[in-house]
Amino acid sequence: MKKDIHPNSRKVLFKDIATDETYIISSSVETNETTTHEGVEYPMVKVEISSSSHPFYSGKERSGGTTGRIDKFNKKYNK
Repeated sequence: MKKDIHPNSRKVLFKDIATDETYIISSSVETNETTTHEGVEYPMVKVEISSSSHPFYSGKERSGGTTGRIDKFNKKYNK
């Protein structure tokens, strides 16, 4: 590999805000938030959807949010 062209990766904690599941993955993502997990401090990134909350992987349909989108659509195009 060429030197100084690849970003530095480190262990980062990704937290699914829908299910409170956490994943520790090697990543180069930039974040200002940190959290302690099992006595070790990690940079933290909050995600809305992960494999624990996505309907395809969990087998459960997500609830909420669709009625707001439908109302917004109807207001926009119902003239």
